[in-house]
Amino acid sequence: MLIDSDQIRAMEKRQRAAFVNSLSGFKSANLVGTADRAGHTNLAIMSSVVHLGSDPPLLALIVRPGGEERHTLANILATGCYSLNHVTAALVEPAHQTAARYPADVSEFEATGLTPQYQQGFAAPLVAEASLKLGLELREHQQLAINGTHLVIGEVVLVDIPERALMADGAVDLTVAGTVAISGLDSYHDPRIIKRMAYAKPGLSPRSLEHQTADMAARGRYQRV
Repeated sequence: MLIDSDQIRAMEKRQRAAFVNSLSGFKSANLVGTADRAGHTNLAIMSSVVHLGSDPPLLALIVRPGGEERHTLANILATGCYSLNHVTAALVEPAHQTAARYPADVSEFEATGLTPQYQQGFAAPLVAEASLKLGLELREHQQLAINGTHLVIGEVVLVDIPERALMADGAVDLTVAGTVAISGLDSYHDPRIIKRMAYAKPGLSPRSLEHQTADMAARGRYQRV
C-alpha cells in the first residue's frame, strides 16, 4: 500500500494526526513537570524528547504551537527549569489524562492524583510516583518557522533513578526502571530487551554483548518497578 502526499493532505484532520504520529515509530513517554513563578504546578505528557548530546547533557523537547493554553511552555520560559519523568505501566492512566485541556488554575497533579516532589535548589516539581526522574534547566528556545512548533533545549542537572538500573558501563537499564513507550497518540507499550550490541568499529563484524543482554533480560523480567 503506497500513500502519497496528496492522500495524506486529503485525510480528515484527526485521521491525519493519528497516521503521521505513528510514522516515527516508538517514542519516549515522559511527564513534563513545571511550575509558574507563583509555584502553581502543571503536568503534561509528551512524546517528543530527543537526545542532543552528552557533554553537556542536552535533551530537546518539541512543544506544539499554541498561545496561552500552552501552560508547560509558558512555565518553562518563565522559570527556566522543568522535569522529565518516565511513564511506567502503573502510571499510564493518570499520565494519559494529563493531556486533557485543564484550565491554568487546575493542576494536573491534583486532577490525576499524582504527587509533586521537589529537590532542594530545583524549582520544578518531579513526579514522586515515577521511577526515573530528570531535572533540566532551559538552555535554548526556538519557534520553528516551518510549522510554529517550539524547540526547547534543556541541560540535565539532576537524575533520580533506581540504583539497580544503573549498569557498570554507565548505561541505564530502562526495563528495570519500568519505562514504557508510546506509538502514535494513544498506544502504550512495554518494551523488552532483544540484545545489546558492542561498539561498532570498521573491520569488525557486529558483536552482541550476550552476557549483558541476558542480565538485562533477567533483571527486567524479575525486578520490574
